[in-house]
Amino acid sequence: MSVKHALLALLEQQPMYGYQLRAEFEQRTGTTWPLNVGQVYTTLTRLERDGLTSADGEDGEGHVIYRITDAGRDEVATWFTTPVARTQPPRDELAIKLALAVTVPGVDVGTVIQQQRSATMAALQDYTRLKRRAAGSAEPADLAWSLVLDSLVFGAEAEIRWLDHCEARLRRAAVERSSGTAAPAAEAAAAQRKPVR
Repeated sequence: MSVKHALLALLEQQPMYGYQLRAEFEQRTGTTWPLNVGQVYTTLTRLERDGLTSADGEDGEGHVIYRITDAGRDEVATWFTTPVARTQPPRDELAIKLALAVTVPGVDVGTVIQQQRSATMAALQDYTRLKRRAAGSAEPADLAWSLVLDSLVFGAEAEIRWLDHCEARLRRAAVERSSGTAAPAAEAAAAQRKPVR
């Protein structure tokens, strides 16, 4: 996630100080990705160093107000018109966990999958409930939060489908092993160690 670009996009609307930026960011994303205010101020310092923002005095309470520069506006325009790179997939803890589970002796892979499925389904129910609450509002901030929820719902649904796929692959490997059909070495080894329940 590019905090730098998100803050610049918010500053494009109006000058703000750090706490205001954090509040605006969390409101529009439904606090899905909470920001530490220290991270906000560190980012603002870097943006100012790079000429993308400038300090614009203080308000009556001593907060330093930041304003976006022309270079900052160009940076935001480039960010919005450039697709997010997917060249290197992010580390997915669940994928790593399952990859290790099928290769580490003594791990009950079926239980790992079932526990994750239960947790993901509970999260999906929470997201769906939040979506119902947010439905019907035409306010831009509510629409932004609704879109974030859509992303979370689609992600959870995809994860459940992937877990179903993993379970089916492991079952197939176990059947092939028991019938004597040659299975790929990794699947056969995993199935031999711990059949899926």
